[in-house]
Amino acid sequence: MALYYEEPIALERGEGRTVWDAEGNTYLDFFGGILTTMTSHAQPEVVAAVQEQAAKIMHSSTLYLIEDQIALAEEVAELSGIPDAKVFLTTSGTEANELALLLACTARRSNQVLAMRNSYHGRSFATMGITGNRGWSASSLTPVNVHYVHGGYRYRSPFRELDDDAYIAACVDDLRDVLATQTAGDVACLVAEPIQGVGGFTHPPDGLYGALAEVCREHGILLVSDEVQTGWGRTGDRFWGYEHHGYTPDVLTFAKGIGNGLSMGGVVARAELMDSVTANSISTFGGNPLTCAGARANLRVLRRDDLPGNARKQGELLAQRLHEAVEPLACVGDVRGKGLMLGVELVRPGTGDPGEPAPELTSKVLEATKGRGLLIGKGGLHGNVLRITPPLSVTAEETERGAAALADALAEAGASA
Repeated sequence: MALYYEEPIALERGEGRTVWDAEGNTYLDFFGGILTTMTSHAQPEVVAAVQEQAAKIMHSSTLYLIEDQIALAEEVAELSGIPDAKVFLTTSGTEANELALLLACTARRSNQVLAMRNSYHGRSFATMGITGNRGWSASSLTPVNVHYVHGGYRYRSPFRELDDDAYIAACVDDLRDVLATQTAGDVACLVAEPIQGVGGFTHPPDGLYGALAEVCREHGILLVSDEVQTGWGRTGDRFWGYEHHGYTPDVLTFAKGIGNGLSMGGVVARAELMDSVTANSISTFGGNPLTCAGARANLRVLRRDDLPGNARKQGELLAQRLHEAVEPLACVGDVRGKGLMLGVELVRPGTGDPGEPAPELTSKVLEATKGRGLLIGKGGLHGNVLRITPPLSVTAEETERGAAALADALAEAGASA
């Protein structure tokens, strides 16, 4: 198991966007437990809902009706944008993506799957099989037959020099070529993250997945939007990342932010797809009374306080400060993202364009931000991308403070590059 920092820290408690470690040090949290602390640490309404439910009953399994599960599923189905939707609740994003594959492959009677290069969809057998990031693929064995297409990672793409329209056209041509030359013609689905999370917060021009969706529809291929990291307004204003691309998926998966730390995930799909799996099914832990009570309270806070709108506002401010900070730094190759999901890709100066990845500098920045009381993440295919994802309730003052700490850390790393 990987741990951050040369001297790892144990987080003991949190409040708002602030956390304390076991030694009493205080940090501004700009990673949120891998994009999971969505509203805030110790959010009072979520805490109260969990406490109240824990005093009643924490577990029953889905062999019994769970009223909060039904109410949550109805709300998520409405928010999803998918017509005639059904919802199945799980314990994680990995489990949700497993179910999405099961639905698509069962409905289409095919184990052929399209996925994006540089993608990440989980650490189980099937989801690892559709992960297009070598660092997270432990085995070449897989129950599905996977073909990878271009488009999700623009900075290092062979099409990177093209403008938006030409880039999208090139990726569409690539998809058509893959379908014509590499598949047997009965592909089950295309699975895509609107913004590639573990891959380093990479994303294509808006509209790419809508264009790929048009090709998929021609062939009856189902569309799965992996919203485990992008969901619930993280990208700013819109609830889902797919909404930036002008299409509606057949299946949507979610997790992380909805539970605000509780183990909650799920799948939304058109009823005919959800009903295609006719075998008996139950869930021991998915959507249990405790997580559903907390998730419903969390979603109420998110919507009442318009946190997706705040994500856009604070994300724009943070992006502006980052662009100002990196302008003189030769070690920064790219600043990208949407809303409060921002990435900074570090490169070795003088190594051309796009530049050789600099994972050693990424580790230095991580240590430097920790020393300045700021927690951020890292990722990317080469481990050279800083991931910045504060809770969606972050204030302007905290945004400025976090940006200043990150700017200082980047300048320090840049001086040593």
